[in-house]
Amino acid sequence: MKTIQLLIGILILQLIGCAKEPVPVDPGVAILLSPANDQTCLDGSSINDTQSNVDFSWSAATDALSYEVVVTNLLAQSTQTFTSSTNQTTIALTKAEPYSWIVRSIGEEGSIPTESTQWKFYLAGNATVNYAPFPAELISPRSGANVTPDINNLINLNWTASDVDQDLIRFEVYLDQTDATTLNNEIEYASQETIVEVEVENNKTYYWKIIAIDANGNQSSSGVYAFRTN
Repeated sequence: MKTIQLLIGILILQLIGCAKEPVPVDPGVAILLSPANDQTCLDGSSINDTQSNVDFSWSAATDALSYEVVVTNLLAQSTQTFTSSTNQTTIALTKAEPYSWIVRSIGEEGSIPTESTQWKFYLAGNATVNYAPFPAELISPRSGANVTPDINNLINLNWTASDVDQDLIRFEVYLDQTDATTLNNEIEYASQETIVEVEVENNKTYYWKIIAIDANGNQSSSGVYAFRTN
């Protein structure tokens, strides 16, 4: 009898050990509210000559225990991450600079964080009346990509750009095999997304960037991407 009871006890312990742990629930995606997308941020609270406090807010995400606000200075290409236990926070940023931001929803341990869409804004400076365009976002070729030219040795360069003042007028396309300092073409602004054909050689590494220029002469650089042709 004792042997049977011992076996039953072992079986019960094995069953308990095999029981699956509850699967962590991934948090929902936060919806961004403020600062508004593609807008000048006129309601920042000035701290000093160079910085203003910016109020960020987003919708509460289901099953989120905390949030990470990721803010990128689009000119400096520098990113900072701020933690918040609620769906709002205030962050000090440099004036007269363009920014993008997303919110990561953080759930219970073992769950996968989710990311919101990305919004952009331009933080007002002291007596700023016109803003430089947002730096162009290079879509393709991505940095590090391998690209196959067509039969005429042509490839497409593709990017998007926007300007809060809506006075973007042209782009300068830089392309070469060293550091993207050679002007390849000038393109008039027609729409938010632009595609242009350029001639390349096979089995070469190329560097490219886009300079966006507005009607007041303000300009911004996309930063340099490198790709290799097949």
